[in-house]
Amino acid sequence: MAILFQLSGLEIWTSSILDSLANLSLPNAESRLEYFKLMYTILKGLNQLCKGAFLFSMWLPPCCILRTLREEEVGRLRVRFTGVAGNYKNRPGMLAAKPPQPSSSSVVCTVRGSLLSLATLTLVSFTYISLKSLHSPSLQLSTAPSAHTVQVSQPQVRIDDEGVDGEVYHFPKMFKLNYEEMEKRFKVYIYPDGNPNTYYQTPRKLTGKYANDPDQADLFFIPISCHKMRGKGISYENMTVIVQNYVESLMFKYPYWNRTLGADHFFVTCHDVGVRATEGIPFLVKNTIRVVCSPSYDFGFIPHKDVALPQVLQPFALPAGGNDVENRTTLGFWAGHRNSKIRVILARVWENDTELDISNNRINRATGHLVYQKRFYRTKFCICPGGSQVNSARIADSIHYGCIPVILSNYYDLPFNDILNWHKFSVVLKEKDVYQLKQILKKITQEEFVKLHYNLVEVQKHFQWNSPPIKHDAFHMVMYELWLRHHVIKY
Repeated sequence: MAILFQLSGLEIWTSSILDSLANLSLPNAESRLEYFKLMYTILKGLNQLCKGAFLFSMWLPPCCILRTLREEEVGRLRVRFTGVAGNYKNRPGMLAAKPPQPSSSSVVCTVRGSLLSLATLTLVSFTYISLKSLHSPSLQLSTAPSAHTVQVSQPQVRIDDEGVDGEVYHFPKMFKLNYEEMEKRFKVYIYPDGNPNTYYQTPRKLTGKYANDPDQADLFFIPISCHKMRGKGISYENMTVIVQNYVESLMFKYPYWNRTLGADHFFVTCHDVGVRATEGIPFLVKNTIRVVCSPSYDFGFIPHKDVALPQVLQPFALPAGGNDVENRTTLGFWAGHRNSKIRVILARVWENDTELDISNNRINRATGHLVYQKRFYRTKFCICPGGSQVNSARIADSIHYGCIPVILSNYYDLPFNDILNWHKFSVVLKEKDVYQLKQILKKITQEEFVKLHYNLVEVQKHFQWNSPPIKHDAFHMVMYELWLRHHVIKY
């Protein structure tokens, strides 16, 4: 019975190895198929060997038992049985005891053990050799890199010729299909009310994603601008009154707000003044889609309803960086005002470090022309701590100049987070990690850094605003986010 359980366990082990082989990663589909066929044939033969050992061990005991019975029968013919055991001890013929013979059970166990050991040793040997061959050059399509070369695998999934690949997207195929549908069908109606020379941003010419007929619109844009109010020196309290009066006028004048209680309406505000100005209007905050640059879970941001807007200060002073890893010799860089707790800690802990370039204040323009921007070009990782809010324009600057952004902010719903996998082109940390910042960055290998940098260049187009907008730029990414959210609206 013991050998039965041992051989059954060996068979299960063999089957589990067969299952795990299906999940191995090889260079291409042809290599995976040929390798799997080879291993399947080998392990299938070993599996049969286990079964054969089991059947042989089941056949062997009856033979040994019959042999033992024959030997006992011969012994009975040689010895006269008297029924008294003591008589046998006193007879001279019985004083010379036969040397001990190995029992049939020990013979069986010896054979069983040998078969089991042979099968196990063979299985382990083939498994070791096969797994070791995964790393051999014969299974690789490209030549082995030299000691000073970093080999970076290219993204395996290529969706189209416009740079939409599977490395930086959560669901690349779904993104491609939904994006194409969005381009064909999505329409936004902009309320014409409001003077664009005051607090409103109503476009004078509606083209592209805009709908002239509100009955054909998927969403409605509320074109009020808190940023313009701030520029005219209006207080937060007066901003709230102006916004509330404007929205209420839309509610009375048009039927579109009332049919969804504003769920198919959205407004845009990048600066935190817009968030503060609308906090006093509960029906606007709870019902409408807020497109904001400060998407903090701590301040009422609702991820499935609201949209995180990337804070981008354009035009950029210098051209985009990228594919220049050999020029990036500084480990980390940050310079800016200490207007938040995390920035104060960052400056205090790392200001005097020799490998991290941390400045306690903004770089003075008197030190040279575009000194701040040029430092992005020669830095591997650019530190992006939150300021007065969780967001920072430094993230978009880092992406543009080819410097890996290190997000150092809590409760931050990153822009396009449900589309882009930020861990593929940035380093996302908690604020408590600031004390181990240097150690964390130094643990990132050169190969990992090159891969992050390559992916960063791939997503630069998503953080660029263009006039007029072009495919996959920041404008269309925001439109795509709105397109995803309009599906959950119930009329």
